Amino acid sequence: MEGLSSSSSSFLQKYAHNHSLTPPPPLVLALTISSAKTTDEKYVDTVSSSGIGSSTTPLTYNLTTSHKNRLKSDGEIKGRRKKSLLAIIFNSLDNLICDFLDPPLAPAFDPTHVLSGNFAPVEELPPTSCQVVQGSLPPSLTGAYIRNGPNPQFIPRGPYHLFDGDGMLHSLTISGGRANFCSRFVHTYKYQLERDVGSPVILKVFSAFNGFRASMARCALAFLWHISGHYDPTRGVGGANTSLALIGGKLFALEESDLPYRLKLTPDGDVITLGRHESFGEPFMTMTAHPKIDAETGDAFAFRYSIRRPFLSYFRINSEGIKEQEVPIYSLSQPSLIHDFAITKNYAIFPDSQMVISPMEILKGRPPLRIDKGKVSRLGIIGRYAEDGEEMRWVEAPGLNLMHAANAWEEDGGDTIVMVGSDVAPVEHVLERIDLAQSSMERIEIDLKAKSVSRRKLSLTSLDFPVINPAYVAKKNRYVYAAVGAPMPKIGGVVKIDLSLSTTDAADCTVASRLYGPGCHGGEPFFVAREPDNPAAEEDDGYLVLYVHDENIQESKFVVMDAKSPTLDIIAAVKLPQRTPNGFHGLFVSENDLKHL
Repeated sequence: MEGLSSSSSSFLQKYAHNHSLTPPPPLVLALTISSAKTTDEKYVDTVSSSGIGSSTTPLTYNLTTSHKNRLKSDGEIKGRRKKSLLAIIFNSLDNLICDFLDPPLAPAFDPTHVLSGNFAPVEELPPTSCQVVQGSLPPSLTGAYIRNGPNPQFIPRGPYHLFDGDGMLHSLTISGGRANFCSRFVHTYKYQLERDVGSPVILKVFSAFNGFRASMARCALAFLWHISGHYDPTRGVGGANTSLALIGGKLFALEESDLPYRLKLTPDGDVITLGRHESFGEPFMTMTAHPKIDAETGDAFAFRYSIRRPFLSYFRINSEGIKEQEVPIYSLSQPSLIHDFAITKNYAIFPDSQMVISPMEILKGRPPLRIDKGKVSRLGIIGRYAEDGEEMRWVEAPGLNLMHAANAWEEDGGDTIVMVGSDVAPVEHVLERIDLAQSSMERIEIDLKAKSVSRRKLSLTSLDFPVINPAYVAKKNRYVYAAVGAPMPKIGGVVKIDLSLSTTDAADCTVASRLYGPGCHGGEPFFVAREPDNPAAEEDDGYLVLYVHDENIQESKFVVMDAKSPTLDIIAAVKLPQRTPNGFHGLFVSENDLKHL
């Protein structure tokens, strides 16, 4: 892991099925059905098919007490058999769409390319003891590191995008210098529904709309799933595959297309999904995957965007985990993809970029997310505790397409807001050729009096996934740690940026770096303070933790780096019992917080 990362690490490589996840059922042309009641009150339907992909598949329904109370007549039992038959028919229709209506898939939507190498999914793994293979785990590093990411439970037959997939949590629980590793799906409504049916059901917003005929057919099939009683969209559509957050003492898995799902960790490190947290919204509502938590107050600040007015709503969740009154922002004139935002002591800052949402694109057989190159990007500033959306002020920021915000604070007595984040260019490559896009880390200054924005690049390297010491959220900080594109979506290393150099003539504010070496790729780093309860501790006194996968030997490790070191020295490495796919965002939860989940 000491050398320079290989420049040939494009994710568009030949896919190898190196996993045993269940593929969707084969195409069924003719069906017969019979049933038998077993002695332990299970109904087993045996479905025989003839034609292409003939097979005999047992479908078993375990009757819980509530099920038994509902099944009081032969008619109800026949209804369950009929529902199973409908599911098989709908699965077959989906196969027909994939086989005969989908146009040729672009590489970014072809699962044989997208799910290659370390992007291929893995199966669940119960808590398993791990071996420390380098150094030793610091005594102060006690708790659990959890990383989220998309991991489809079925091998896709049709179009699939990198952002699709069911959320899977890869968790390493550390105590007394020992570690247990666990991989578990987030048991969202989507995951459980599709697991029970045996194939994908819910439309994937990034990839389902692939040509006019296939798009219309998939929309019709989704409607059939709904009216048949299989699928209730009010219960959620997301996979909770993006990030994690500790809000009001509770742990959540998040994705911006749905409400958060609450989680719990058992003493041995297993991850349990407790359910969709509907107190943060209502049916059909969503919530950002990037809430901001003020370490001093314990308050969390969040938002949701929508295709209906108001296109943006902002809200606070207090330190007890109770959502306060929502503030609708009606001055946002069209739906915009707002992935992240930032807060200061007195403000919240929202990017309105060239990434817009146009549902009418579906009628053209294209995803609803598109790039509007004619749009002038803006930044919206509203009071952190605003009660009325009319307080929102917009300042033009031409060409700024902010993906992730590291932090923000106020200067000049509150007349200037400084924000640090990643800007992606060319923005048109975000969805289809992210490997061709460059993500630059920038210092963005907003002059509130002059209503102007100035920007400066902080590094010559393509960087994203910026993180800071969590204690400095909304306060002026000095250090940012970011992932090095190799190219994106692969990550070849991590750098440390000194923001005190951003007001000097320095061409590059990087003060430390570590590249993982050829064939080795990691993820977003996460900063863990060595003494989180010590107010006198230096900002960078702590560790960077993350997963790294070595494609040369097919081995994954949990790595701990010294965040103060000029070379980000590795002070401990734990060999993981199974491959850990590349993912998105992670979180370290202290032992004390784990006890109170």
